[in-house]
Amino acid sequence: SQSEQQILSAQLECVQSIKDGVLEEAKCTESDRVTLFPHRGSGAETQTQSSLTLLQVQTETLYNKGDSEDLYVTNILYEREVTKREVTAGEVTELVWKLCLAHSASYETADLFMTLVFELRHLSLEALRALWQRSSFKCRDNWQPLIDALPSCATEACVVLMKDLIASGEVEEDKVEYFFWSFAFISNPTSGMIESLAPLLKSPRASQSCFLGVTALVHRFCSAHSSCDRVPAVQSVMRTLGKFLGGNCTVQDSEHLSKVQLVLKAIGNAGLAAASLAPALSSCASLKSHPVAIRLAAVQAFRRVPCPVRVSDVLPEVTD
Repeated sequence: SQSEQQILSAQLECVQSIKDGVLEEAKCTESDRVTLFPHRGSGAETQTQSSLTLLQVQTETLYNKGDSEDLYVTNILYEREVTKREVTAGEVTELVWKLCLAHSASYETADLFMTLVFELRHLSLEALRALWQRSSFKCRDNWQPLIDALPSCATEACVVLMKDLIASGEVEEDKVEYFFWSFAFISNPTSGMIESLAPLLKSPRASQSCFLGVTALVHRFCSAHSSCDRVPAVQSVMRTLGKFLGGNCTVQDSEHLSKVQLVLKAIGNAGLAAASLAPALSSCASLKSHPVAIRLAAVQAFRRVPCPVRVSDVLPEVTD
C-alpha cells in the first residue's frame, strides 16, 4: 500500500583526514529526498555540502608558577575593598540620587547598589537617621533604594533604623515583612539589635514574621555566645514570649489558639534561650485538657533546647 512506501529518505556521508592524532579536514555531504506521490515519481531533493578545515595549532602554554604569588584560598562570599575614608550621609544621599537616575537593568545600577550597601555599614545611627530624612523619596516605579539596601547592611545601626521605621509605620507592609525575614540572615547579631527589636513583640500588630524573625536573630546570637540566657536583651525577649503562654498555654478561643501556637513556634525558634521556658513548656504539653495542637507545639518547642534540660517527664504524658 501507499502508506508502506518510504516518503522521506536521507543520507549523510563524511570523509575525515587525521594527521598525528589531530583532525585536519572533514567534508560532509547530506542528501534529503521527499517523495509525495511515489507512483507519479514526483518529489523534491536537497543536497548540502559542508567543509571543516584546521587553520592553525596553538602551542601549549606552560604554567608560570610566578603567577600564583598573588593567589590565595578563600570562600565564595563576595569581597569588597574596605573603605578607609570616612563616609558621610551627604555622599550616600548623592549615591541614592545616582541610583534613581541609572537604568534599572544595567551593570551601573548593580554596582551603585552594592556600593550603597557597603557605605551604609560605615554610618552611625545618627547619620543613618539624617540620611533617611534626605533619601526617603521614591524613584521611578515607586522604588526606594534605601529601603532595599537596609536589610543587606546588617549593622546594629541599620537594624535600629529599620526598627524605628517599622514602629513609626513609615514603610509599606510588604517591606516590613522583608525587614523581619532579613533578620534571620544577619551573620553576627549583637545584643543591641535584640534589645531594639524586643519591644516590637509586644505590639498587637506583631505578625508571624516579627516573632520568627526576632527569635531567629536570638538563635543566631546564642549560637555564638555562651550563657546567652544571662544577656538582658535575650531575657527580655523570652519574658515577653513567656507572658503570652500564661504559664500553661490556656486558650480562650480559636484566635488565641493560633496566637499561642505561633508563640510556641517562636520559642522553639529561639534555640538555646528557650531553656528558661522549659517549665512552662512542660505544663503546656502535659495538660490533657489542652488541644492536641497546643500540646504538640509545646513538645516541638523543645527541639533546640539543650539536652541537660529535663524533658523526660513531658513526653510520656503527651503520648498517653
